Amino acid sequence: MQEFRNRIGQLFVLGFKGAQPPRDFLDFIAEEKVGGVILFGQNCASYQMAADNIALIRSQYDKGSMPFIAVDQEGGRVSRLRKAPAEIRSAADYANEIGIEKFAEDFSRAVTFLESLGFNLNLAPVADIELHSVNPCLKDRCYGQTSEQVAEFVKKAVSLTGSAGMLSCLKHFPGLGAAVTDPHTETPVVDYDELIWRQREMIPFAAGIEAGADMIMTTHMRMSSFNNEIVTGSSHIIDTLLRTMLNFDGPVITDDLTMGGASPLGSIGERTVKAFNAGHDLLLFGPDHESAMLAYDYFVDAFDRGEIDPDRVKTSLGRVSGIKFKLDSSFVC
Repeated sequence: MQEFRNRIGQLFVLGFKGAQPPRDFLDFIAEEKVGGVILFGQNCASYQMAADNIALIRSQYDKGSMPFIAVDQEGGRVSRLRKAPAEIRSAADYANEIGIEKFAEDFSRAVTFLESLGFNLNLAPVADIELHSVNPCLKDRCYGQTSEQVAEFVKKAVSLTGSAGMLSCLKHFPGLGAAVTDPHTETPVVDYDELIWRQREMIPFAAGIEAGADMIMTTHMRMSSFNNEIVTGSSHIIDTLLRTMLNFDGPVITDDLTMGGASPLGSIGERTVKAFNAGHDLLLFGPDHESAMLAYDYFVDAFDRGEIDPDRVKTSLGRVSGIKFKLDSSFVC
């Protein structure tokens, strides 16, 4: 049990504010052997800044240890690194105007360049379907208005990401396209049931998994016709839709747990424990690293109190270790 407790940091992925990682952030990721770091636009104002920050982050880890170095580099407005070769057009542009052949060319160039800077995990592609143009969260981020069109782009993105030596992550499971509100600020509610999900939202995710997607990100959303639980805290949704129906056994990561859409799950610590107990393997936090540190302390205390099953921790650590081994065969979790 103590062995698992000492490795809990591997379950956390967090960001930081500013142009450079602050000292308390660097001390924390080094001491707790944190599983990964996510960089945002403020950390990547130039390619040199990104490379320098990645080198500094990696220097905090022991030899043989490997953090995820993650980024949301979808294209269009969700591009943390700007200008070519890292920045490409939006998903909607490729789906509606440019086409999949040019997408493949541009996306391949982008992920190859990201890998050269030191990134190893792109939190993309978006597997959501554009069902409501009023959804501010997904504006221009979807590869089409049909399951089949989105699936083709998703398969291509997953394949090209792997070819570049990076990990891919499908999002936002189980499908955010039917929502009309933004989980960054509130908890969206969708009304599709399991039958509709199988015929629509499931298809791009299934295609991405078949193509070799490494990771899947959930979203802070309620499915009113399923069980009305927030997906982030619903073991039923993760076990039934993702693990059983889609037969996915890779790591499942939360969306940013500091988002407003996750707030009904409680304090930042409570959200973290509920998300893990629901079946997530990785717990993601945005630039607010102070909140992530509080959540970590709460999580460790909950583990000590017996509120977290050590076997679940063991399973998640195995999934994290397995995917990192894929990046570097010398990695030791």
